[in-house]
Amino acid sequence: MLDAVIDRVPPPSGDPDAPLQALIFDSYYDPYRGVVSAVRVFNGVMSSGSRLQFLQARAPHDAEEIGVRLPVPTPVAELGPGEVGYLIAGIKDVGQARVGETVTLPSKPGAVLAGYRDPKPMVFCGLYPVEGDEYPELREALERLRLNDSSFTYEPETSGALGFGFRCGFLGLLHMEIIRERLEREYGLSLVATAPNVEYRVQTGDGRVEVVDNPRPCRRQRMWRASRSPM
Repeated sequence: MLDAVIDRVPPPSGDPDAPLQALIFDSYYDPYRGVVSAVRVFNGVMSSGSRLQFLQARAPHDAEEIGVRLPVPTPVAELGPGEVGYLIAGIKDVGQARVGETVTLPSKPGAVLAGYRDPKPMVFCGLYPVEGDEYPELREALERLRLNDSSFTYEPETSGALGFGFRCGFLGLLHMEIIRERLEREYGLSLVATAPNVEYRVQTGDGRVEVVDNPRPCRRQRMWRASRSPM
């Protein structure tokens, strides 16, 4: 059977002399070593100790350790075309090593690998900590979840009733519930979630396109409601 697999499944292709093109397809955060990224080299050679360039993040980093899993992580000197391993570059910001990132060499840069796009969130809601002092913990928890699940987004927002929180985007209602459960169970947070809604793209009369994510009643509606309110 193994002979049949070797005969029918072609080996990975790639040019070791071409500019480096390596794809990050998974990552996790280690509190002692920073971000540990799983990479697959398509072209070129990635060497330990070399200066690397992350194309989407537009940030340079040094390859502190490159290795393979055997299954125990084992450092190696380099990874060539078709090889899969891990990369530790001393990255502390989880947003600098997203899934789908292309890694190359600044001295001989390669092109961005095609086929990967940022996921498009469809459902939005606000997440606020019950205790205002837990806002930094919520921000850190979202950063770590974003590293392992790049399909949701978040940005800070403020509510007059709930205080400081984050407006998060999800692929759907089930995805929203999963993220909320993970935040509460894995990080011990108590959260308040606003009602989920969607974004609308409104084309104005002069041709401009505006994104509306929190619609409010217009002036005419407010006047009509005021006229209908009991004295």
